[in-house]
Amino acid sequence: MKAFYIREHGGPEVLTYSTDFPAPRPARGEVVIRVRATTLNYHDIFTRRGMPGITLSLPVVPGLDVAGEVAELGEGVEGWSEGDRVVVDPINRRQHGVVGETVNGGLAELCLVPEHQLIRIPDNVDFDTAAVMPTAYATAYRMMFTNGGVRAGEKVGILGASGGVGVCCVQLAKLVGAEVVAFASSEEKLARLRALGADHAINYKETDFLEAVHGLYGKPSRRGPRATNGLDVIVNYTGGDTWVKSLRTLKVGGRLLTCGATAGFDPVEDIRYIWVFELKVLGSNAYMREDIEACLALAAEGKLRAEIDEIFTLENAGEAFERVEGRNVMGKVLIRP
Repeated sequence: MKAFYIREHGGPEVLTYSTDFPAPRPARGEVVIRVRATTLNYHDIFTRRGMPGITLSLPVVPGLDVAGEVAELGEGVEGWSEGDRVVVDPINRRQHGVVGETVNGGLAELCLVPEHQLIRIPDNVDFDTAAVMPTAYATAYRMMFTNGGVRAGEKVGILGASGGVGVCCVQLAKLVGAEVVAFASSEEKLARLRALGADHAINYKETDFLEAVHGLYGKPSRRGPRATNGLDVIVNYTGGDTWVKSLRTLKVGGRLLTCGATAGFDPVEDIRYIWVFELKVLGSNAYMREDIEACLALAAEGKLRAEIDEIFTLENAGEAFERVEGRNVMGKVLIRP
């Protein structure tokens, strides 16, 4: 079968396209999916590079997000039939594995998963939309709602707003009636963020984001009339040199929401802002199955849009990796076998 795989850890040169990669066969309790759509995440870049403390069996087919049709059922599988439209929960919570990392993922014509990782796609949700929901969108949902408690009337700043997680955060915040400040690196991305509902869209390459927030909502203070200045919530899944500045955007009792650290996990810290302003730092570790199901339900209701930047094939999936690694993406890149 056709597949795009990582043969060893390293740079883009380790990515390989093949037309004769071994096709999977289901064992008991397993299902083979005919892949119709998959999306890339920055996690796939980390998998290619290699991650400290994580040993993978290579080669491996990347692609956490898999949407398609049931092609073959293993012995003992019940409740599913060939042709059923499904999306995969990428995390195997029973065996501690991850699709596209510890086992082969969606960048192939066929993908093998245990039946308990299948989620039925609503009738009015297409494969492309379904493939966007698991990793990025469900992570955003968990961060914003399950753990973050974003609500109507709050002022919410979103760093990395043009990425897969970020575009969902913008939509979710607007869905509940929050005021959104979205930060991105180009005028094209800012225009698309405004189209998604962002109330303020600011180019962080041209304007310091901390100064921009102070200009909009005032510099936070511990007491007096300025105690209401600043953001209620800031989303920061980049880390690095944005971390302390993010804390300084928040009002007394504000919340910093994080689900990753794409620009560095060990930033310089200044915990004075945390205790002086009684801030809350709330982490979200990916998603749970119910977060994926909630996103699919919102998509089925027309309340959540899959923001797809460009569509690739397996043959040119290397270009998709380049786009993601270079952060030249608005939303998600999608690959169809």
